[in-house]
Amino acid sequence: MNILGIHGGVSINQHDPAAALICDGKLIASVEEERLVRIKAPRGMLPIESIRACLKEAGIPMDDVDLIALPGETYEDAPARTKSYLTHYFGYAPPVRLINHQLAHLASAFFHSGFDRAMCLSYDAYGDRLSAALGLGTADGIEVLETRPWDDSLGIFYAAMTSFLGFLPAEDEYKVMGLAPYGEEHFDLSPFAKPINGGYRVDTSFLRQDPPLKSNFEPFYSDKLIALLGEPRRKDEPVTQRLRNVAYATQKTLEACAVSLVKHLHSLTDCRSLCLAGGVALNCSANNVLRQLPFVDHLFVQPAASDRGLALGCALQTAKEENEPLETLDHVFYGPSYSVDDLRRAIALTGFEATEVADPAAEAAEMLEQGCIVGWFQGRSEFGPRALGNRSILADARRADMKDEINARVKFREEFRPFAPAVTEERCGEIFDMDEPSPYMTIAFPVREGWEKRIPAVTHINGTARVQTVSPDVSPEYHALIAAFEGRTGVPVVLNTSFNIRGQPIVETPLEALSTFAATGMDAVFLGPFAIRKPKTPRA
Repeated sequence: MNILGIHGGVSINQHDPAAALICDGKLIASVEEERLVRIKAPRGMLPIESIRACLKEAGIPMDDVDLIALPGETYEDAPARTKSYLTHYFGYAPPVRLINHQLAHLASAFFHSGFDRAMCLSYDAYGDRLSAALGLGTADGIEVLETRPWDDSLGIFYAAMTSFLGFLPAEDEYKVMGLAPYGEEHFDLSPFAKPINGGYRVDTSFLRQDPPLKSNFEPFYSDKLIALLGEPRRKDEPVTQRLRNVAYATQKTLEACAVSLVKHLHSLTDCRSLCLAGGVALNCSANNVLRQLPFVDHLFVQPAASDRGLALGCALQTAKEENEPLETLDHVFYGPSYSVDDLRRAIALTGFEATEVADPAAEAAEMLEQGCIVGWFQGRSEFGPRALGNRSILADARRADMKDEINARVKFREEFRPFAPAVTEERCGEIFDMDEPSPYMTIAFPVREGWEKRIPAVTHINGTARVQTVSPDVSPEYHALIAAFEGRTGVPVVLNTSFNIRGQPIVETPLEALSTFAATGMDAVFLGPFAIRKPKTPRA
C-alpha cells in the first residue's frame, strides 16, 4: 500500500508544509516544502513541490497512491479542499483520511523511537483545537489518555514571550532558549504560567485578546504582561540584561511546567521511556531537564518535532491503522537524491574549478585542522530543522574564536546563539554527560569537566552543548571525517551548523549549495566526491 502523508494549507496559520511517502510499510521519502520553494517556514502554502519530490523518489504517479493522510480531523472542509487541489495539480485525488494533529505528532515520535512501550507527549501551540496530548505507545499503537485545550498552551506561552522579546513567534523560539543562559533569576512568570497538579496552567489574560490574533507578525502579548515585566523589546533594539533575565525566566517557567506534565504522564502509564513531539519538544534545554528525571531511562525526541513532522506522523499513523509492517527508522536522510552527474552539471554551470578527490573526508578534516570553514553536501538531505551531516557547514570546535568567525563570515546571525558539536558515537560519553546516543541534535547535554576548554566553540555559556552523535553505520562518510579529524587533533568533535545563511532554508540542491558557498566566507565546499576551494590561505 502506498500512503502519502501531507501537511499544509490555505490558512496563514498553517505553516511548515511537507510530504512523506510510505510504500508497503517502508518510508521512501520525507521532504519539507521550504527546501524546494526556498521560503523558510512558509505559511498558507500547499505541499505541492514536496509531494512531487516524494512521488519522484518512489518512481510512481499520484494514481498509484492508495491513501492521503493529513492532520485536521476537526475541520470538516479539509477532505474536499484537499481533493480539489490534488486534482488540480496532479489530475487525480486518492481517498483522504484525517488524523488528529496531536495524534500525528505522537505517531511521528513513537513509531520512530524504536521503543516497544513508552510515554508519548505532544505539546505545541495548538492543532485540531488542542495544545497537548498525553498517550501510551505499545505494539498495538498509540492510546491517547488525556488532552489539553487550545487555550491552555505552553507553546503559546513561549510564543508570547518570544514576541515580547522582539523575536518572531512560531519561528524564533530557539533564540529565546539560546539567550536564556545569559540571564539571571529576577522575574516571576508564575502569574502567566505555572506548574500545577496534573500539569500546568496558562493564564490567557496575558495574551493578546482584542482584536484576536490573525498573524504571527502581530504582538502575542497583552498590556498585562507589560505591566508585569516592563516595556517589550522592539525589533532590532539591543538585547539588554533585563531582557536576558526575561528570557531566563521564560525558559525556567517552561521547564517547570514540562516537568510537572511529564510527572503526571508517568503516573498514568508507569513507563520509563519517553517520546516527545510538537513544537515545544524542540526546546533542547528543557529536554535535558526531562531526561534527568529519575523515572526517565530513555528519551526520544522526534527530529522534526514541529509541524514539519506532521506529514510523516500522518503517514506512520495511517500505515499502522492499515496494519502495514512498519520498518524501523534509524535516520532522517529521506530527501531528494542527486547523482554525480547532477553535481557535475551544477559545478559546470557556476564556473567553479572542482577537484574530484579520492577521500573527501580526509581532505575536509585536514582543512578543518587548518582553521577553514567547510561546506559538506553529501547524499540525500535530512528532514527537520537541524543539519545532521548531509547539508552542513563544519569547522574546528577547538578554536575559541570560531563561533564569532562563522557568525561574521557565514551565518550573519545573533552573537548569543550557540553552535552544535558533532561527535563520533563511540566517544560521546567521554566528552558529554550522556549514556546513550543522541543522533538528532534534540537534547542539550552538559560538557564534561576539562572538555569545555578543548571545544569552546560548541560549549554554550551554561556549560552545555546540543550534541549530535554520529554513527559509522548510519553516516559512514561523515563519521569518517570526524574520525580523520580526531586522528589529526586527538579531538573527535567538529562544529556542525546548517548549510544556509540567516533567514534562508537549509540548502537542498547542489546549485543552492554552491550559491551559498559563493556568497559567504566559507573556504571550501565538498559536493559528494568534488572539492571546490577558494584561493585563500588557511588561518593559523
